[in-house]
Amino acid sequence: MKLVPLFDKVVLKQLVAEETTKSGIVLPGQAKEKPQQAEVLAVGPGGVVDGKEVVMQVKEGDKVIFSKYAGTEVEIDKETYIIVKQSDILAVLA
Repeated sequence: MKLVPLFDKVVLKQLVAEETTKSGIVLPGQAKEKPQQAEVLAVGPGGVVDGKEVVMQVKEGDKVIFSKYAGTEVEIDKETYIIVKQSDILAVLA
């Protein structure tokens, strides 16, 4: 099954959290925060949203940083995805 986002929505796949810190400390499961970095899997077409023209700034394959509490998590075929508005994406990693 494939997710096809509508309007200004973007489908993200969250990147895996590191299990150890840079100093070598192993983090238990509860201490790990979900990373705010993700890969863009699908991008909606943009268009007019709430009376404003929206031009999509991200594309499939981009690595992005998104707002901490943004989006909706969905699980399809045992994979978890996040669907966010483009405005919830803060930056593209170069």
